[in-house]
Amino acid sequence: MADEQPSYREFWHEYLRAHAKWQTRCVHYCGVGIIIASIIAAVVFKLWWLPLLGVFVNYAGDWTSHYVIERNRPSAFDNPFLSMVSGLRMFALWITGRLGGEMRAAGIASAPGRRKFGFARRLG
Repeated sequence: MADEQPSYREFWHEYLRAHAKWQTRCVHYCGVGIIIASIIAAVVFKLWWLPLLGVFVNYAGDWTSHYVIERNRPSAFDNPFLSMVSGLRMFALWITGRLGGEMRAAGIASAPGRRKFGFARRLG
């Protein structure tokens, strides 16, 4: 019998647990910013290859952060699409200041509380 795929909720909580350290999340947030900036620059300067470079730089940083900071295996190896969606979701929740509640729901005790602004001191 084939292994069943976890629900997205289960995947999401596992994704958050794989990003328990704020330093790893910081690297991921920077990577999303690089991709967004590369897309904008590609449109402005008509350089179609620039987003590809942005994705490469993003993944290089993300994977390095998993091996060096978290000491775990990136989830992108197992499910690239859900990992991409979850990375964008994590970024959006961080920007809006709602990531702490999601981290606590995933069982991460050191998750920061909601701050007045999304840009928390520890990049929650």
